[in-house]
Amino acid sequence: MRIRPLAADVLITVALTAVAVLLGRESGAQGWVALDPLGYALVVLANVPLAARSKAPVAICLFVHLVWAVYITLGHWPVVNCFGPMLAAYTVAVLRPVRAAVACGVLEAVVWIYGGLLAPHASMSSVVAQAVGFPAVILRFGHLTRRADELARELRREQDARARREVAEERGRIARELHDVVAHHMSVISIQAGLATFVFTSDPDTARAALTTISGTSGEALDELRRMLRLLRFEDDEAPFEAPMPGLARLEEMVERVRGGGVPVELRVEGDPRPLAPGVELCAYRVVQEALTNVLKHARGARATVRLVYRARHLDVCVVNDGPGAVSDRVVTGSGHGLIGMRERAKLYGGTISIGPRSEGGFAVRLTLPTSERSAPRGNDTTP
Repeated sequence: MRIRPLAADVLITVALTAVAVLLGRESGAQGWVALDPLGYALVVLANVPLAARSKAPVAICLFVHLVWAVYITLGHWPVVNCFGPMLAAYTVAVLRPVRAAVACGVLEAVVWIYGGLLAPHASMSSVVAQAVGFPAVILRFGHLTRRADELARELRREQDARARREVAEERGRIARELHDVVAHHMSVISIQAGLATFVFTSDPDTARAALTTISGTSGEALDELRRMLRLLRFEDDEAPFEAPMPGLARLEEMVERVRGGGVPVELRVEGDPRPLAPGVELCAYRVVQEALTNVLKHARGARATVRLVYRARHLDVCVVNDGPGAVSDRVVTGSGHGLIGMRERAKLYGGTISIGPRSEGGFAVRLTLPTSERSAPRGNDTTP
């Protein structure tokens, strides 16, 4: 059970007061004035205020030193009431600037020497050494404690800031995934629904094919959304088995959907296809998905080409269309969430991406992603 700071201060005060009272009973045996009611009252006054030392450390320190000096002046044994002022000086060193701590340390040394001067047989060299040594040790420990507290607070601030950054990054990742899934599939569904409505009575076969595409596309979208929701709902150590993230092996399915939406798409794969890191494949898949979604939304009459090139240590992905310039401009000057997502994905995996209109007309998205050396086929180090 954790003890609250105020409760801890009260317990420490009670303990110091009890020690001082017990020690004060030995005053007569040590050759000092025995404690009388006034002496007991001064013992209490020199220790009880320490319960509030955290709230007003400097004021409490000054007060207990004043009581200690009065106690010494009345001829009582200085050692009896020395522990309270020491704790008060330590508290100032922990909670207040160095200047205030040094001032309280000097005050303690002065009162200590004052007590030595009033002692009948005291060795002043020993008294001065104690007056210098005790405050110095107290101030040193107080400074170390203060520094440790500052470092702990700084560490907590850094941890909080890192946690906020991680939450923001995770939100961005989820937002990108939702955008990619919803935007692409809903674009295909919207186009196919419009086509089915237009030819519902005049061409039932085409309408039936459009509805079949809508059914398949909506089912795939629901599967991906369910996968994301399951990942968000469960902790890492209790997450259920998940279907693999979409990868390059499913590009043909995506291309077929876009073709069904009325956009002629050609898929070209060059080099030796090989398994890549899941994140790299997902990044490439999502970039192609977003690029084709933009063609569906902004360049319906255009032809598109998806070119995938496997090289020794990187993967090239290029999606181009021959749409008119005005249509391409709308892609660049639109809301930009998809374009931002593509750039963030490329940056996340150490890749480079260029997005913009082509000089000969149309629009192009070019992505280069590094791949691990382990995924590079042997003997292909000379691949350009």
